[in-house]
Amino acid sequence: MYRNLIAAALALVIFLPSARAGDFGGNQSELIRSLLPTVVNITVRKEVTDTGSSVNAGATTRQSDDSKTFVGSGFVIDPAGSIVTNYHVLENAFEISVTLYDGSVLPGTMLYASRLADLAVLHVQPPYPLTPVQWGDSTKLQIGEPVFAIGNPLGIGTSVSAGIISGLNRNVQDSPYDDYIQTDAAINHGNSGGPLFDMKGRVIGVDTALVSPTEASAGLGLAIPSDTAQFVVGQLKAYGWVRPGWIGVKVQQVTAAMADAMGMRQPAGSVVSWVLPDGPARRAGIQIGDVILRFGDKAPNDERALLRDIVRTPVGDTIQVTLERDGAQLTLPVTVAAWPRKKWETRDAPLPTERPNTGVRPDLGLSLAAIAAGDRAKYGLEDDIGGVLVSGVVPGSDAARRGMTEGDVILRVQGKPVAAAADVQSSIAAEREAKHRYIMMLVLQKGRAMPGPSWVALQLPEAAG
Repeated sequence: MYRNLIAAALALVIFLPSARAGDFGGNQSELIRSLLPTVVNITVRKEVTDTGSSVNAGATTRQSDDSKTFVGSGFVIDPAGSIVTNYHVLENAFEISVTLYDGSVLPGTMLYASRLADLAVLHVQPPYPLTPVQWGDSTKLQIGEPVFAIGNPLGIGTSVSAGIISGLNRNVQDSPYDDYIQTDAAINHGNSGGPLFDMKGRVIGVDTALVSPTEASAGLGLAIPSDTAQFVVGQLKAYGWVRPGWIGVKVQQVTAAMADAMGMRQPAGSVVSWVLPDGPARRAGIQIGDVILRFGDKAPNDERALLRDIVRTPVGDTIQVTLERDGAQLTLPVTVAAWPRKKWETRDAPLPTERPNTGVRPDLGLSLAAIAAGDRAKYGLEDDIGGVLVSGVVPGSDAARRGMTEGDVILRVQGKPVAAAADVQSSIAAEREAKHRYIMMLVLQKGRAMPGPSWVALQLPEAAG
């Protein structure tokens, strides 16, 4: 459920008018096609850092100098442009781009997020109302039910994979709150943040991770349940943070050995290992060594389920907690409080990321030269290639971040052919004087998988005055 300590993630309950249950008469291909516009591809640029857990299903597509480009997925929850994805897709990103199903590329902004839930909501300004998803009820899922995932695996574009629910309540991140859905629908790097649908077109999970001995899918994908997502987004919208319920106890699942030691006939419930001073549990009379059997009308099957029940209980509600103490049962009323916000936010608040200060130089960080005879052999340039040679790129410059390197050749600037370094510099000066933010260069970049030049848009320094 949550990464490391978690409290569960996001979304508005908005119904998908074109994909309601029963509208398709069993025509699955028509259903899937109708859902494609609800899914987006996400591309982010991040500073080069440790990419984190190997089970995250985000993907690195390119690296240039000290930044990397990552891809992920997301889905629309609001026609006005709100999109759900994983937090780890957006974490440390200083630039977010969202590609809609029609190919439109829009800048994105993270609205709010929960690090522990590994979920986030970002926003775009669409030119038309977007098609939102319909949420399903993940609490009713059964192993063996067919499902399908839509996302951007390995950055190749919107793709669909199908399978079944392989398992429920998986605890792969080893946190007290894990509750992942397991599916054999192919989940690869780049699927992170995408939707897992049931066969009525409702989102029942947020694709988050894969477990594999290699970098590829091994048929073991993991998704955050939709009921978790809806809980957290509601909390974030209402309070600006998850504001989880809290009673101030640490618990452990009762094992067979513990049950024997405590004289219980069989393992059941969660044993209290610590009670915080001045917390709701201490005030209600709960003691270390008590075994919590029921929390309200629920009998949690393990300590993670108990903690999830506590987290989701509205602050201020009084819950009857059934305990076993010294072989006898008793029931105590416990009034749930909010987790102390400062303590929670040290674990859960999104980490701020600022766009790196590239210090745009007048020359854009490019050292330029005419192509000499020896350069053609050195950089593998054909004899008929003209233009201006890039003889050096300043590390950390926007040109470096965009993938330009020594040995590239600039063929055109703003559509005009260039033959000397002075041609490039004069074009830079003219565009800067016109107060444009970017300049277009047609560049033949060495080492690219696809032959031929590519357009590169480079940031310009602000004009003086």
